[in-house]
Amino acid sequence: MQGSANLNIMIKAARKAGRSLVKDFREVENLQVSMKGAGDFVSRADIAAEAILKEELLGARPTYGWLGEEGGGQDGEDPTRRWIVDPLDGTTNFLHGLPHWSVSIALEHKGQIVAGVVFDPAKDEMFFAEKGSGAWLNDNKRLRVSGRARMIEAIFATGVPFAAKRTLPATLKDLARLMPECAGVRRWGSAALDLAYVAAGRYDGYWERELNAWDMAAGLLIVQEAGGLVAGVRADQDPMETGSILCANGALFDPLARILRSE
Repeated sequence: MQGSANLNIMIKAARKAGRSLVKDFREVENLQVSMKGAGDFVSRADIAAEAILKEELLGARPTYGWLGEEGGGQDGEDPTRRWIVDPLDGTTNFLHGLPHWSVSIALEHKGQIVAGVVFDPAKDEMFFAEKGSGAWLNDNKRLRVSGRARMIEAIFATGVPFAAKRTLPATLKDLARLMPECAGVRRWGSAALDLAYVAAGRYDGYWERELNAWDMAAGLLIVQEAGGLVAGVRADQDPMETGSILCANGALFDPLARILRSE
């Protein structure tokens, strides 16, 4: 697919940050078996990746604003556009030497996500979309959500929050209601990749609470452009404002929503 200039900038930036992270990931795998551990090293890898993204994205579009996990937010000369960036989504996986993490970049224009990239460097999979132009994997594969229509055949993904998060009890209730009705629930530790996998039809749906904008901005658009439906876990919630997201293919969205929204 031939993308816009902005999308090409995003893809180039994601690949450059991905190369840096892959190099650091090899070192993390070695640090895992040391007494010192890998925590501080991963923090440095995360910050270094965001610095690369900032240099690439703001270097190409210096008037745009910025919202990133590590560096926070800054306004740009152009108040209508900003980059929303997570340089390493799936930090805990990275820390433990698990090859399932991603670089996520979204472009917001006048409050709407208009382009998104989720790059999995470990598997060399680049998921991307532009508003109105569909969703794609690695330039030549058009993404479509799954065609499954029966809950008992469907696999869903979520994030199970750690004990300090206030939504853990709600998530455990979700699992108790949903798991008897479906083929399984996966918890793989990268919200951006969970959304990309829904777009690719690998998962049939996904939900989570307490996300940040940079966790889901790019993936949200990729799901929509692949034909998926996106809303909040509660019907009155806007995902980007509340951090609560629910998505699925058209056939399974309503059954999934009924289960998760029941009290």
